[in-house]
Amino acid sequence: MGGAWEWHQDYGYWYSNECLFPHMASCLVAIDRATTENGCLQVIKGSHHMGRIDHGKAGEQTGADMERVQEALKHLELVQCEMEPGSAFFFHCNLLHRSDANRSPNPRWSLICSYNAARNPCRGRLNHPAYEFLEKWPDSQIKTIGRRQLEMMTQHSD
Repeated sequence: MGGAWEWHQDYGYWYSNECLFPHMASCLVAIDRATTENGCLQVIKGSHHMGRIDHGKAGEQTGADMERVQEALKHLELVQCEMEPGSAFFFHCNLLHRSDANRSPNPRWSLICSYNAARNPCRGRLNHPAYEFLEKWPDSQIKTIGRRQLEMMTQHSD
């Protein structure tokens, strides 16, 4: 039903993308209920203090050095992150995490957002970070823009 993810750190990937510092975080937002049965996120509590771990091929995926992971599991707590829909879990980019395959009949959709500090340079990225401030709009603006888009689509289909 759903794929498994091997033990990894997000900075393990971002480091390869030439981001200089681990000034990054991720946020997992549960869309469906996440349980141990449907393969919820698992983390090794406190593993972000270990720093970046080397990553290499782990089957079809890239994963953390399993010898380091096994050693971490001897000293640090494994936490199953069971979550209700709409709940969010923010975590440091060096936190070791994984998930089992979803072999249950229950869906396990989630949204993962990644954040990089504006002060974190990434080599080879032209003008990175190229952040612009967002203009905050009231919720009513969504309807206004939606109506305009609908009107434009209707005009073009005639």
